[in-house]
Parts: sequence; C-alpha cells; structure tokens
Amino acid sequence: MKPEQPPRSARVALLGAMFLMATSAIGPGFITQTTQFTAQLGAAFAFAILVSVLVDVAIQLNVWRVIGVSGLRAPELGNRVAPGLGHALALTVALGGLVFNVGNVAGAGLGLDALLGLPPKWGGALSAAIAVGIFLSRRAGMAMDRVVVALGFAMIAMTGYVAWVSGPPVGAALRNAVLPEQVDFLAITTLVGGTVGGYITYAGAHRLIDAGVRGEGRVGEIARASVVGVLVTGLMRALLFLAVLGVVAAGVSLSADNPTASAFQAAAGEFGLRLFGLILWAAALTSVIGASFTSVSFLASLRPEFEERRNMLVVAFIAVSTLVFLTAGAAPVPLLIFAGAFNGLILPIGVGVMLWVGLRRADLLGGYRYPRWLLALGVAGWLLTIYLGWRSLGSLAKVLAS
Repeated sequence: MKPEQPPRSARVALLGAMFLMATSAIGPGFITQTTQFTAQLGAAFAFAILVSVLVDVAIQLNVWRVIGVSGLRAPELGNRVAPGLGHALALTVALGGLVFNVGNVAGAGLGLDALLGLPPKWGGALSAAIAVGIFLSRRAGMAMDRVVVALGFAMIAMTGYVAWVSGPPVGAALRNAVLPEQVDFLAITTLVGGTVGGYITYAGAHRLIDAGVRGEGRVGEIARASVVGVLVTGLMRALLFLAVLGVVAAGVSLSADNPTASAFQAAAGEFGLRLFGLILWAAALTSVIGASFTSVSFLASLRPEFEERRNMLVVAFIAVSTLVFLTAGAAPVPLLIFAGAFNGLILPIGVGVMLWVGLRRADLLGGYRYPRWLLALGVAGWLLTIYLGWRSLGSLAKVLAS
C-alpha cells in the first residue's frame, strides 16, 4: 500500500525546515570562508567538504530526532536533564545569535551595494525591514518557509551557473574528495562549526516543532529532512568551491578585500559581480531570518509570556541587530570572535544533552527506543565538537586578553 502523503502544509513545513537550517548556515561568513579555503587548498578542499558533510549528518540526525520525537525544544530538554541547564543554553545561544545577526545585516547591506550600488547602511536597513515584514505577516511561519526555500533554490542555481562558466577541474576535485593531496583538519573543524554551530544546530528542528511535525510516528520524515538540510548546505558549498576553484586554477589572484566578488567577476565579468551581490544578499537575508527565529525560539522557552509574543520578540531582535549595525557599521570584530568562541563551547553541551536524552531518558521520548547505531554516530560527531570547543577556548582567551 502506498504510504499516505502528509498534508500540503506539513510538506511545506518540512521543506521550510530543511532550507531554514541550510540557509541559516549559508551566510556571509560561509561564503568568505569557503572562498578563502579554496584559494588556500585548491582541489584538496573537496576532502574537507566531504568529511564535514558526513560529520554534520551524524550530528543533525541526532539533534533533529531527539527534538522531533520528544516535541520539546532544546532549552526544555536541557532543563529536564539538569535544572537550569536549558536556561543557560538559551541565553548563550541567543546572545551569540544576536552578535552574528549584526554581521548578517551588514552582509545584506554589502550584497545590495554590489548588486544595485545602494549604500550598505541603506541596504542593511531595507533588508531588515523585509525580514520584519515576514514576521509581521498574518501567516508568518508559512511566509518564512516560502522565502527561505525560494532564496535557497535561487542561490544554488546562481552559484551553479558561475561554477559552470568558471570551468573548474572537476576531475581533480573528485579525486581529492577521496584521495586528498593535503588534509587540513583546521578546515574540517571550521566547516563543521560553521554549519552546525550555535543556533544553526537547532534551526530546522525547532521549526518542525512549531509546525506540529513531532512524535515517533513522524521519525522517517524528521530523519529525511535533517539529512536533506545538511546536503543542501553541502551542495551550496560544493558549487561555491567549484566556482572559485575554476578561477584559482586559471591562475587568477583574488582580491584580498573581497575575494569572492573578484572570483565571480573573473568567471562571468560584470554579470558575475552582480550575481555575487544577489547571492550575498540572499544568503545574508535568510541568515537574518534563521538567526532571529531560532534565537527567539530559545528565549520563548524561558517564560510563557515570551511564547505568546514570539513574533514581536523576533521583530525586536532584528531591530536591535540593525540598530547596532547602523551605529557601529558592523559587529565589532572582537565581539564576533567572542561569540564564535562561545558558540564553540556551547556546541558540545547542546549535542551532549541530545545524546544523553537518547541514551538515558526514554521517558522524554515517549518510550521510543533510540537506535544504538545512531547514538554511536552522534558520539563520534560529539567528540569532534569537544575538539572544536577546546579550540574555542584558545580564541576566547585571546579576546579576553586583548
């Protein structure tokens, strides 16, 4: 018998959750980071991308399943495991999300500057207003889903075009994906932290909770959505890698000020530069949406009145981020480093909570028998998050000392 298809609204929510997670990861930092590693490692960067995708899948499969089956957000699970732990997790994730959101608003401004020549502060304010309009709409959840899906597909298509015209050495990239000429563990851990660090880890899973996709009966849908979300992020990174690789392999020196823009311009001329602006804007806007929604979903778990006014809290979150950007021009670099390091410390704690619930707290999962093979995968990914956290301590120490 053919399985019954979920209602259209549920399918839209599942697709929205996948792309919310993916586009939350694909922000201005994602674009710059991928370009810099490609210029540094060349075709060997393919191996780092492949390994990071496998680790991300291991982590997200566990996080989405525990949250989805339990029907509880990460802070609520944290408080059930250890009183007060969820509150600490909520405050730190929201703080990191706020700092990074300033960078997202700045990225949106830079994107519209490259696309239309609009001054960055005007572009940032306009982009923030668009994000606010989404959350003030009558059906904010559905509006958010449709926007992130549409912009996600658009980013992939545009980046794919530049990857095609840049003529990358695809054979060398495929060979290096399995037999790398150089292995850079810093690149791997940086990619993992950038893809499932901080609020990004929980973006899609929290969206599913809000959409009512929860419980043991929805495990299959939840698992597929978590994997596809990671694969969408991996596809975007692979296409961006190939686009830049084609330019680097041709011997073009990238601009130190804006390496990605110079790569796109070298590949497709003035049209490529405009495409870069559109991609950067779409990446930044969807990251503003993802950071704001997910950070506030953590705060909403703290008090019932916060839950009742969640959309207004999201609007306030975006407004504060934009105000900081307009007054400071961008998030101060030390703050960004501090937030990134703090997220690195929080990541193993949050993932550890999910694994503990899967291993020891079947009562929170409604008696669901958690797969041991999945726990084993999760533990392997969790060990890497501990290494990321250890590296973050070094970054945190440098910021505090400066």
